[in-house]
Amino acid sequence: MAPAPIDASLRKSSLAFAAALVLCCAHLAHAAETAEPAAAPTKSLPEQIVDTLDVLSSGPHAGYRANHAKGVVVTGHFVPSRSARSLTVAPQFQSQKVPVIVRFSDTTGVPNIPDANSNASPHGIAIRFELPKGVNTDIVSLSTNGFPAATPEEFAALLSAIAATHADTPKPTPIEQFLGAHPKALAFVKMPKPAPVSFANLTFYGLNAFKFTNQAGTTRYGRYRIIPLAGDKRLSEEQAKGMPPNYLMDELPARLAKGPVKFRLAVQLAEPGDPLNDGTEVWPDERKQIELGTLVLEKAVPDSAAQEKQLAFNPLLLTDGIAPSDDPVLQFRPIVYAVSYGRRVGK
Repeated sequence: MAPAPIDASLRKSSLAFAAALVLCCAHLAHAAETAEPAAAPTKSLPEQIVDTLDVLSSGPHAGYRANHAKGVVVTGHFVPSRSARSLTVAPQFQSQKVPVIVRFSDTTGVPNIPDANSNASPHGIAIRFELPKGVNTDIVSLSTNGFPAATPEEFAALLSAIAATHADTPKPTPIEQFLGAHPKALAFVKMPKPAPVSFANLTFYGLNAFKFTNQAGTTRYGRYRIIPLAGDKRLSEEQAKGMPPNYLMDELPARLAKGPVKFRLAVQLAEPGDPLNDGTEVWPDERKQIELGTLVLEKAVPDSAAQEKQLAFNPLLLTDGIAPSDDPVLQFRPIVYAVSYGRRVGK
């Protein structure tokens, strides 16, 4: 099926759509009392979630993800830092260089969304570390520091409010009511999300906490930070309006042809009292960060579309030395990813 026209696919309001379709936007639980049902109740929760994302993007779009449908795949390697070993025994953060596959993406399930469109942000990054003996481990992050809902149930109400809001819906609309009653979701929606100059100039944040354990058995909780060594650089509104629709997807391969793109991978450490299971709670910037190493991206893959279809990233695909927190959103993500993957590869 060909991608739907942009104007039809993005018929939802920019405010609601940007809030709903983020990398982790797959956490629908129960419909709010005033909302329209997103899927038949006989379907499983993960199936309902993917169905809802398809509706919001005027899909389904065969062969594409239900969310973050548009992307580009590159390869490179990761070089661990000495300080990483003070935090964790995870093998990807020890002394050896590790091959990586990285996918950058636009949000929404619209395969042909213009890269500078406000609904294309927050952008995503997924990193796969390819360890010996066929072992892989993944990091999945967004270009926003924070998430609009703390639980799948709360996010369900947000999605339901969006689904129930139409151009002719009487005010206050369901989405207006939801945002009025959920200040953290409202703050997320209002958060500036200017288009980046390049994927190479975009900072990414881990929304969920993980538990890191070092050789001495000491444990610390933290969230990933992925910082571009070329600096975080954004376009003005006027500049964004003049950008080609695929400028991010085209610019990164062209940049890599001239030389590597590098990011610093770090972990922001939690202090006592910092919430460990709530992605809406942003930890203070002054929290200590431990550098894990340098991500060195070297080339775009020649068959990015085929690679994207087959790649299935999983934030709970972990190694020794890293364990998940009890964040309910984190626990639910891989289940929905699996449904989306099965549909796009025809399983």
